[in-house]
Amino acid sequence: MRLLVFATFFGVLLERGSALQIQCYQCEEVKHNDCSTPEFIVNCTVNVQDMCQKEVLVKADGIHYRKSCASSGACLIASSGYQQFCTGRLNSVCITCCNTPLCNGPKKKRRPLPSRGCSSTSPSLLTLLTLLTLLRLLLGPARALRHM
Repeated sequence: MRLLVFATFFGVLLERGSALQIQCYQCEEVKHNDCSTPEFIVNCTVNVQDMCQKEVLVKADGIHYRKSCASSGACLIASSGYQQFCTGRLNSVCITCCNTPLCNGPKKKRRPLPSRGCSSTSPSLLTLLTLLTLLRLLLGPARALRHM
């Protein structure tokens, strides 16, 4: 019975995995990150181009962007090969790879971290709760209560 359940589950995974397709932004030599709008969204080649790639080139007239679909192998090789040229200075080339839909678009704005005054649980309380849980696990429920 377990074998049947495993085989069924594995078959569902293979079936779903047989048509993996990602969407990326695609453009050539665009300034000011302007190609992160809906008209630049493309469907990448199924099961071949499984990553999005973003190239940032620093030129004399400003920062240029190239965005595209890529195979994971080609993208990772390119990004590691250009790592030494990713300086942020003139003639710099930075290549990044990612594997979620439209991940080669603009960076998402981070939410600010809550201030310490708004925190619902202080670090010392979390430490105390963790220690009590460990004590309970080590000594067993009845013995842990006697030691408190």
